[in-house]
Amino acid sequence: MKRFTLFLLLVMLSSTASARDSFKICWSIYVGWVPWAYGAEQGIVKKWADKYGINIEVVQINDYIESINQYSMGEFDACTMTNMDALTIPAAGGVDSTALIVGDFSNGNDGIVLKGKDSMADIKGQTVNLVELSVSHYLLARGLESVGLTERDVQVVNTSDADMVAVYATPGVTAVATWNPLLSEVAAMPDSHLVFDSSQIPGEVIDLLIINTETLAAYPALGKALTGAWYEIMAHMNGGDERATAAKTFLAELSGTDLAGFESQLASTEMFYTPAEALALTNSEQVKATMQTVAEFSHKHGLLGEGAPGATFIGVETPAGVYGDSNNIKLRFDPTYMQMALDGEL
Repeated sequence: MKRFTLFLLLVMLSSTASARDSFKICWSIYVGWVPWAYGAEQGIVKKWADKYGINIEVVQINDYIESINQYSMGEFDACTMTNMDALTIPAAGGVDSTALIVGDFSNGNDGIVLKGKDSMADIKGQTVNLVELSVSHYLLARGLESVGLTERDVQVVNTSDADMVAVYATPGVTAVATWNPLLSEVAAMPDSHLVFDSSQIPGEVIDLLIINTETLAAYPALGKALTGAWYEIMAHMNGGDERATAAKTFLAELSGTDLAGFESQLASTEMFYTPAEALALTNSEQVKATMQTVAEFSHKHGLLGEGAPGATFIGVETPAGVYGDSNNIKLRFDPTYMQMALDGEL
């Protein structure tokens, strides 16, 4: 009897030791993601973590793609990224991931800039610097389509987002595809022209907080804390009162701009300040249709993994249904926690 009691005690201690109470999320500089820094600095993330008895560390990663790679390798439990990059990096790598928070969609925050030329058609024959195989690459493809061109009409040079502004300032670089705040910086340089941006493909470049699906299932408190914190942060930012101005001024400085510059970035972003706004897109047919377009581009460029037979190889689950293989779902748009925020259940 004593031996059995000791065995049960050891099992319980082992189970307790394996349970986690500390988590890490990462973000990179972008108008829709810098609010996490404000939430950390103001103690909002800690407040919500404390509510659920956990710890959440919020970490900035300077290189966007590197942040996603680190998430995919398990270094972080959640990470900010676009819908396309969520599909082509963690999901394509076999990491089952969930869009916990649909934060906004780019409505002009991603764009293509030409030096010395002022129309998209002028890009033909040029070398384009961008973060290869990222959403900027997708934007380039969509921009080329708009003027009857294809990627065969340009040459792409892979360039880190951390180097983009400096590279564009050199005489030999005449075309870039990038995102804000980098986009605003290059577009403001002499003889530079914004010739195509994401406002021409509304709702296709969606900015998300992606969380590991297994981690979310095991620790729903993490999903509740992150979602609750996010909408409190959004409440601070929304509007024109002193609190909102202070929040946006903090974020502007962090983004390397001033309040007017940050307001300009917000103006080209369809921010979802409330869960109702986020759910309107998440629950729509558009997300499924967009992910089909994204998956087709990704398969064409070999981004769905070695041996992927087609664009439907990876299943993407949305409230409107599954696009792709329902037996290989690796990306999920789950409205559960945003709905809980709307219903006051967090």
